[in-house]
Amino acid sequence: MKRLVTLFTEGFADWETALLNGVARGFYGAETEFATPGGTPVTSMGGMRIIPNFAIEDTDLSRVDALVICGGRIWQSPLAPDLTNLVRDARTHGVLIAAICDGTLALARTGLLDTVRHTSNGKGYLDASGYGGAALYADVPHAVIEEKIVTAPATAPVTFMAEVLRGIGLADDRLDLYIGMHAAEHGGNAARTQAA
Repeated sequence: MKRLVTLFTEGFADWETALLNGVARGFYGAETEFATPGGTPVTSMGGMRIIPNFAIEDTDLSRVDALVICGGRIWQSPLAPDLTNLVRDARTHGVLIAAICDGTLALARTGLLDTVRHTSNGKGYLDASGYGGAALYADVPHAVIEEKIVTAPATAPVTFMAEVLRGIGLADDRLDLYIGMHAAEHGGNAARTQAA
């Protein structure tokens, strides 16, 4: 059974990883677990309170297929936890590492995005992290995967979900159906706009 561990912090962005965890667990039977700094409960931007399975510091990477960093305002503050050792250990263990929105700032600070193609919330968004990967930045509206590293802007939870699932080998004939189902609203809005 595949196992995904999502890292949440105080004020995390509810919508960014909800689809990934819901599809992974509900449609593919994956095990989904959640970790926070110190293992303490955290509250999302939308007011959803999470009681984690364990502390970020206690993550057993030998049993993890995907390590997911959810976005949230904390990643832009001095209160952001340092994930450098965890991310480097995950890389050593061959774990897929994924980050969305401000979670990409956490990943940039570890140096992991210095050598792989990646994306975030816009060109220049990661520059404040002091990282050295600006030349590899892809200014695209969807998730990007390279060398088992998935990055996405906040507005791309559907392709983020898809690339993480593909990256850990859960993609099958149904994945296109799920992608279409969850992204149908966007196609519908475009059609209504053109018709107006």
